[in-house]
Amino acid sequence: MRRTSTVIGPAQAPGKPPVSGDWHTIARLLPYLWAYRWRVALALGCLVTAKFANVGVPLVLKHIVDALDLKAGDVRVVLVVPVALLVAYGALRLAVTVFTELRELLFARVTHDASRTIMLQVFRHLFSLSLRFHLDRQMGGMSRDIERGSQGITSLISYTLYSILPTLVEITLVIGYLVTHYDASFAAIALGALALYIAWTVSVTEWRTQFRRRMNEEDSRANTKAVDALINFETVKYFCNEEFEARRYNENLLARMHAAIVSQSSLSLLNTGQGLIVATAVALLLWRATAGVVAGTMSLGDLVLVNAFMIQLYVPLNFLGVLYREIKQALIDLERMFRLLGEHREVADAPHARPLALAARGEPGVGATARGDPARAAGAAAPLIRFERVSFAYDAARPILHEVDLTMEPGTTTAVVGASGAGKSTLARLLFRFYDIGTGRITIDGQDLRDVTQASLRAAIGIVPQDTVLFNETIRYNIGYGRPEADQPAIEAAARAAQLHEFVMSLPQGYDTNVGERGLKLSGGEKQRVAIARTLLKNPPILILDEATSALDSRNEQAIQDALRRVALDRTTLVIAHRLSTIVDAEQILVMARGRIVERGSHDVLLALGGEYARLWAMQHADDASASREGGSDAAGTLRDEEAERDRERGEDALGVTG
Repeated sequence: MRRTSTVIGPAQAPGKPPVSGDWHTIARLLPYLWAYRWRVALALGCLVTAKFANVGVPLVLKHIVDALDLKAGDVRVVLVVPVALLVAYGALRLAVTVFTELRELLFARVTHDASRTIMLQVFRHLFSLSLRFHLDRQMGGMSRDIERGSQGITSLISYTLYSILPTLVEITLVIGYLVTHYDASFAAIALGALALYIAWTVSVTEWRTQFRRRMNEEDSRANTKAVDALINFETVKYFCNEEFEARRYNENLLARMHAAIVSQSSLSLLNTGQGLIVATAVALLLWRATAGVVAGTMSLGDLVLVNAFMIQLYVPLNFLGVLYREIKQALIDLERMFRLLGEHREVADAPHARPLALAARGEPGVGATARGDPARAAGAAAPLIRFERVSFAYDAARPILHEVDLTMEPGTTTAVVGASGAGKSTLARLLFRFYDIGTGRITIDGQDLRDVTQASLRAAIGIVPQDTVLFNETIRYNIGYGRPEADQPAIEAAARAAQLHEFVMSLPQGYDTNVGERGLKLSGGEKQRVAIARTLLKNPPILILDEATSALDSRNEQAIQDALRRVALDRTTLVIAHRLSTIVDAEQILVMARGRIVERGSHDVLLALGGEYARLWAMQHADDASASREGGSDAAGTLRDEEAERDRERGEDALGVTG
């Protein structure tokens, strides 16, 4: 029975839409903090202790003032009581600092470890998402979202624990003292001002959040365009479009600036209203305290106490709006990062998925030891690969493959040719399981790709792409990426097999030479040879060659083709070819057109058929003959050699090689 599946894009992810909102974001963050619940409890204990000490400071100050309000000549009380109170005052001040710092020390690990854990989880999740997701996203904006989300974790925890929660504790203690020791009007004024302050802050901040969100969106767009332009540095220079890119970048910077100005204007309105509420409350409380002192119902110490209470509350209350805004922004940033975690995995391992099982290789492949191929004597045997009536579409409205049937026998080479858009590269992507097929199935040694783990599947496949992108690291790192645990002799053996070792040794820093962003310090041919060496080092039983020698000059192409041909002897190989002369030795050649296999067979069989393959062969042969008549293949080869030499000189100049 054939299994079917539906191609689903990010917008079509199954299930309910992701839940959003501040409380949902906080709920998603809490499990990361719960892992340190005892440390959190101790930190909260230090917080409460620090606030008790902080509230005690004005109380001691009240008693100091009252103790000094004595009759003349009472030397005993003046010497004993104020000294003891002054010591207590200093001790409470010290206690506030000690317990505050202890709280931050205890909670530092919680904050940073929660941030690290979430960042790592997002990083891993992004690599688990399908190729479709990454093709649809702009990396600059996504990296900005992750960066702000990481900062949002620290901001949310810090502002909540270090500012909002301590302020609430202190307000509770102060209001409680005012209720129990003074007229109810004191507590009423303080509570009324607090309620009005919070209502004003929340309402205005909610209103102005839209401006901050718009500013962040414009910031992400600007960053996306800047990163995209810098990544494509050479293309920008080729077309002299520096000013064009600067204008595009400036458009987003201007939009961000206007959004920032509106955001700042609304902040000024918020701060003005807060200042008016606080100033009115302080004036009313001091008026009531002054009236109490005049009436004899309150002492001078009580007046000082009320004033000190309001001064202590004034500073955190003055920043409450800023803190609330920052917390809201942190929640927004954190929500955007959690949204990445909530992205649907279009291609996911099945619950019953197991590692791909391949038969162990018995003896080394033909000539493996003689060639010095790295680790050829170890690993899995070449498998049998089948595409069984496979249909696929990137978009439901535009099918790519139509019931493709093909069999790749173990240890053989299958070449695929055809016009652009025929579906050649799609076969390789489906074999890697970057996408799930629509109908049919793909098997390796009888195992459906959807029944095996993606990690084990991709570990068994190596690819030499036509467009090689390298890490901004050393040549050793980029070759060793095929097998990170490989030692230097294995890396050098792979480089020799790829005709790269001599070039690397000619560089001043050898294998420690940095290749630059995306490998731009190397020529196209050198990058392709690094990709070949990387794949040889991986030593996979399945090999995919996507026009693997397209960037090589004629002097090196034949040597690399011979090396790849020998390497393919012990592997099941899929070759995506444009030049037919490179695949004449393939056991099976498939000709694709409009997502279907229209011809198949060996080179000789297909020529005898006189069909599409024979037509393509005749066209390429005619081009070669035309070039030969005009001074020919030698001239064409010389031109390619000169182009490659200029490419090499550009790369060597960037790498610091001198003549």
